[in-house]
Amino acid sequence: MRRTKKIVFTVIMALLIATAAAHAAASPSLLKQGMSGDDIYKLQAKLLEFGYYEDTPDGNFGSQTKLAVLEFQLDVGLEADGVAGPATIKALRDFKPADGQPSRAQAETRKAQQLVAFAKKFVGVPYVWAGRSPGGFDCSGYIWYVYNTFGIQLPRMADGQFEVGVPVSRRHLAPGDLVFFSTYEPGPSHVGIYIGGGKFIHASSGAEEVTVTPLNKQYYLERYLGARRIIR
Repeated sequence: MRRTKKIVFTVIMALLIATAAAHAAASPSLLKQGMSGDDIYKLQAKLLEFGYYEDTPDGNFGSQTKLAVLEFQLDVGLEADGVAGPATIKALRDFKPADGQPSRAQAETRKAQQLVAFAKKFVGVPYVWAGRSPGGFDCSGYIWYVYNTFGIQLPRMADGQFEVGVPVSRRHLAPGDLVFFSTYEPGPSHVGIYIGGGKFIHASSGAEEVTVTPLNKQYYLERYLGARRIIR
């Protein structure tokens, strides 16, 4: 009798373990770019419900889904990596959006704030000539990478970036605006992102890293060329 109970117990435990393993396989703990399936569809539908995803859910985790996850993570204070792990899924499940739909201006402000928050993640990344990845940036490569992450395609070089967007006066600068300087050669040869409070963030060859600098620092004050608003 005791042996029979032991066998039954062993079989039940084996079934429970198998069921748990099957459930884990069916519902991966990390949803990321390149994956597909019902879990991705549900993720997209939830992001669409809250205004982060703009396409029709199709169950394929592409660049737009990654961007939507990234923006949601930034809004709720999670690590912004574009990967929907357990913390992100839980935050989506518990999320309570503010009443009413945001205006276009509010949406633009939110996106600019998200972009600035993302840009700050790279403070301390080394300056690398021609670099455009988190392993190392030059000034325009840094801008190109940050904006590209948010689905905004910019020219690769500072002089090309200077031709994009709408000119904005220094007194009307807003977070997310690009600020340009004439440094090692005439014309726009250096660029950064205005982050508010009279400061900008940039990949500096002098500092040898991504850093935050006051706009009124003498070196940059004397070389300030203008600004462009990209998010509008």
